[in-house]
Amino acid sequence: MRPPLPTLGPQPKKSPVGPVMVVSLLLGLSAGGVWWWKQRLTSEKPPAANEQPVTPPVAMGSGDTGAAPHPASPNPAPAAAAATAPAPMVPDSAKATGLAHASVRIDGPLETAMVVAAGPEIGPALAQVVTRTLVWWVDVPGDLRRGDTLDILYETRPNEEPLVHAVRFTSNKTGQTHRTYRFQAESDKNPRYYLPSGEELELRLENSPLDDYEQVTSLLRDGRRHKGVDFKTPVGTPVKAPFAGVIRRKNWSFRFNGNCLELEETGGKRRRAIFLHMDELPRSVKVGDRFATGAMLGRSGNSGRSFAPHLHYQLEVGEDRVLDPYETHRTYRRSLPAAQRPTLEVEIRRLDGLLGTTVAGG
Repeated sequence: MRPPLPTLGPQPKKSPVGPVMVVSLLLGLSAGGVWWWKQRLTSEKPPAANEQPVTPPVAMGSGDTGAAPHPASPNPAPAAAAATAPAPMVPDSAKATGLAHASVRIDGPLETAMVVAAGPEIGPALAQVVTRTLVWWVDVPGDLRRGDTLDILYETRPNEEPLVHAVRFTSNKTGQTHRTYRFQAESDKNPRYYLPSGEELELRLENSPLDDYEQVTSLLRDGRRHKGVDFKTPVGTPVKAPFAGVIRRKNWSFRFNGNCLELEETGGKRRRAIFLHMDELPRSVKVGDRFATGAMLGRSGNSGRSFAPHLHYQLEVGEDRVLDPYETHRTYRRSLPAAQRPTLEVEIRRLDGLLGTTVAGG
């Protein structure tokens, strides 16, 4: 037989007083209920024609528990005391635009935080997409800190990765709140991510293999141990030589690389540029052919082990030593033309309104 659980303190002795008290209490509650009901009927009589009903103020905020409001005091407190009331809750108007709002506090892996905020179906993919913006401010995951907060406006699409419209990132590493917004400039084929200053979020490469693309989807410093830069761009985008060089290889390891080229620099640096997942290469391009800087080598594609149209651009030197294109090329940030800044500012205000105040735990 299992022994009884221990109790705190001595066991009280049974007394006849207990039942008597219970009966008395029930009778008292019944009488009080009748009195309360009569008072309620009296208070619900409509006011006279010259009287205005008093509606007590109700502060609805994130800390609202649903309790009934207290009646208004005949001697209201000074205005300064209102500052202690809960702040009004920002309405979730993002849903009305077809967007979802994720607000997270990072206390471990970024993907874990995204799964908690957006669910297991969207979270992992959303973490990858958001990382593409974070890497322009910090190294991921090395520079993420506990207590960093993220607010994201995103759109879910069938059989496609989430489309992020705005990111607000408060970093304990930099001590700043970083923001970026997706915006389509009139002169651009693709939307880009812009900073509040009107500059593009992403750095561009001088003598880039692509004149135009939608987004950089992978960098050497994004934690994926990727050896190159992936440019998201439609099939058929012209691919150009980043320097003067000679073709050393063509279409090797096709199963993984797809249509590919290796261009060796003819100058003193002797760098090698590797282009993977290209569209079908012209038969006229052969090993030993020479190309000047900016000359067209072929077009981007989606061949080999590729899950979406893009160009993989990789730089090496010596015995397969990988170089970071963003440390090898000169870089710059392109700014939005002044005439289009007012339109961007309107969009920023709209998206900031949908982001609202962060609800991530502090």
